Amino acid sequence: MELGLFLMPLHRPDSFHADTYDEDLKLMEIADDLGYTESWIGEHFTMPWENMPSPELFVARALGVTSKMKFGIGVSLLHFHHPAHVALRIAQLDHLARGRLYFGIGSGAGAMDKEMFGVDTEREDIHNQMMEAVSVIQQFWAGKPFHHKGTYYDTGIPEPAGDTLYDYHMLPYQKPHPPIAVAGSSPSSGTLSVVGEKGWIPMSTCFLHEMYLPSHREVVVKGASKANLDAPRSEWRISREIYVAEDGEKARKDALEGPMGQFFQDYWIPLLGSGTGLEGLKLDPDMPIEEITPEYMLENVWIVGDPEECANRLRKLHGDVGGFGTLLALCHDWGDMTSKWHKSLELLSKEVLPALSDLD
Repeated sequence: MELGLFLMPLHRPDSFHADTYDEDLKLMEIADDLGYTESWIGEHFTMPWENMPSPELFVARALGVTSKMKFGIGVSLLHFHHPAHVALRIAQLDHLARGRLYFGIGSGAGAMDKEMFGVDTEREDIHNQMMEAVSVIQQFWAGKPFHHKGTYYDTGIPEPAGDTLYDYHMLPYQKPHPPIAVAGSSPSSGTLSVVGEKGWIPMSTCFLHEMYLPSHREVVVKGASKANLDAPRSEWRISREIYVAEDGEKARKDALEGPMGQFFQDYWIPLLGSGTGLEGLKLDPDMPIEEITPEYMLENVWIVGDPEECANRLRKLHGDVGGFGTLLALCHDWGDMTSKWHKSLELLSKEVLPALSDLD
């Protein structure tokens, strides 16, 4: 098992952006020194709690404060971008990263995003648009002339005109291109079937109780079998909210009274509670949504405690799902408690992970 981070990011709306980016860059530097192998950076245009309209810009800056860690675009919302522009930007970033890059794709959006861009992300064919877009992006990355006229895009690489001043040149550093990833956030996520068929990286978000995670693996394997592909468990990323402290009781107090509990109460419940976003966290499908509280999350979903307690929880998770490759710890803005968050990352790396070294 390897360790990584998922940085949405999460900051309170009254935070000053420049300061939050400095804090997140410092986090990347610390995690890199601790041996965290990757960080995934979210894309959000109009959600003030998640102030990252361009993960590519943040990654380009973060490459300079790290030396080993890989970065994932987590995810690029393809329906808001022209595929030619995405192909060029990601190819250039792949060179800046010298291959320390993953490319995540998705089709979600915030309510204001839809209005601002004039894109209806609730329509039934939005997934089809994402798949057409990524197919076109891969054609650009192949670097050969083509013309694509599909349902959503009319684009391509023109035939060379004999004038090298204008030849197409922006191919990725990695061959054939950066590894592609897609996240699933619902039980038996149909999106992950495509991941299996394409040989992409499957990711399971933290908004899903662990009892549903085996269904993600089943869907990926089923998709891979259709294409006669392997689906190595080592590629599977699972995101969890995790916090480790020397004393388990203090860890639980910090989690409830600190940003994990505060953000869940002040942000996630208002954002997701009116729809189906919290349904995957229920132990019982019939339980009222009002019972999904920070206390419920601490008891049933979050991984919180001392190093031994967290190692035991992760060992059980690993066994229940049959094994996975990378644990992605969800990042919060810990404010005055930032030193405790950094200590948690250190304990996770230096005490919890070594206790799980026997896991395959």
